[in-house]
Amino acid sequence: MSADIRPVNKGLSLFSLVMMNVVTVASLRALTASAEYGFSLLFFYGVGAIFFFIPSALVSAELATGWPSLGGSYVWVREAFGSRCGFVSAWIQWICTIVWYPVALTFISAMIAHFIGPELAESKYYVFTCVLVLFWGATLLNCFGIEISSWVSTMGALFGTIFPMIVIMVLGLWWMCTGHPRHIEISYHHLFPQNYSLHYLSYALAIIFGLIGMEVSAVHACDVVRPEHNYPKAQLYSALIILFTLVFSSLSVGIVVPPDQLSLVSGIGQALAIFGDAYGMHWLAYLTLGLIVIGALAGLSTWLIGPTRGLLAAGQDHFLPSLFHYVNKKDAPVGLLLVQAVIVSILTLLFLLMPAVNGSYWVLTALASQLNLLFYIIFFAAAIRLRYKHAHRPRAYKIPGGKTGIWLVGISGIVICTLAILLGFLPPSDMQVGNLFVYESILFGGILFFCVLPLFFLHGKVEGVQERTLV
Repeated sequence: MSADIRPVNKGLSLFSLVMMNVVTVASLRALTASAEYGFSLLFFYGVGAIFFFIPSALVSAELATGWPSLGGSYVWVREAFGSRCGFVSAWIQWICTIVWYPVALTFISAMIAHFIGPELAESKYYVFTCVLVLFWGATLLNCFGIEISSWVSTMGALFGTIFPMIVIMVLGLWWMCTGHPRHIEISYHHLFPQNYSLHYLSYALAIIFGLIGMEVSAVHACDVVRPEHNYPKAQLYSALIILFTLVFSSLSVGIVVPPDQLSLVSGIGQALAIFGDAYGMHWLAYLTLGLIVIGALAGLSTWLIGPTRGLLAAGQDHFLPSLFHYVNKKDAPVGLLLVQAVIVSILTLLFLLMPAVNGSYWVLTALASQLNLLFYIIFFAAAIRLRYKHAHRPRAYKIPGGKTGIWLVGISGIVICTLAILLGFLPPSDMQVGNLFVYESILFGGILFFCVLPLFFLHGKVEGVQERTLV
């Protein structure tokens, strides 16, 4: 058996796969950005679902059941375009996750601040310190081989994400039914964008970013009984649950928090505090905040280790220096973990250099989103290429419509990713990011640097160092 082939274990239930998708994709961090659009967030989520979310789920289903390997997307891109391009895609996935770490940790820091003093969430010195302490602490634990089990991480995600979303949705519905003033106009007219300026549309980048990740569970496609039927079904159920929770949780936040007071970083805490004051249920607000923090911290170990696996697979093709794929006696990828920590520390300096926490948070969100969407462009292109290059390879699930179907799905994904990347260069009109030229330079320079860097590792390497067959 090839080293790339993962052993098949037909023991994963449909429910387990659905929950895996939900806890991977559904994120509380997306709620405040989408709440900025008011009732028209339904329009933006609809566009994102049709042209990006559903296509990415369909492509993941086809590629995962055709190439059920531990290398995941790295193997798919490698088989489509060669090992060099496979390495670049794995690198982009890894680096965009690193840029995302400060975003996730800032959110955690803001939730913790509500137990100490809500105003701390807007202090760049508090956020800077909290992000570094949390990330380096988790990195050192992982270096010593101390990892939280996947079961604990999954439970943490369920109770730290799904439960809070349900609480927010129920409280939002209660708020409307009890006659409280709402800060969102709910009507057919307001279902569509009220402003088509590019600065207004730039929040759509965060909405698309909130829909990424359906390919993560794809490596488990062949673990499901009758994958040709159950895996697409799991993707459909997951998509419906994810969209439902994201849309109605976002509406609840927008309904209760005045738009001119809504914080991109701590909007969830603001909404829970208002609900707690209105209903005398501060205990529920603090319980929900506590579960959010515990759930996020439980998943931190998985966040740190997960992205390194794809790059380690690329390292087996000898594209990386030995430092990057060094693994210690505890089977921890120490080299990559320490490199991650150094890069995160440098990125976190943005909080000290920019005028406001929200501005720094948005810059990092935009950069992480743009890098991630660059990977998805390669991902969709690989799906089209593989339909021609390996036309007769067995796939338990295949996107219907033949070559026309794969082209429609792939091109829709590529187009929406390209548009979202371009929108990211324009900050929202209400965001304090300082000088526009500096903002755009950070994004353009970051993308250029992180994408050119792997080319130095490729210099002098021979294409197809060891193209392992996947038959």
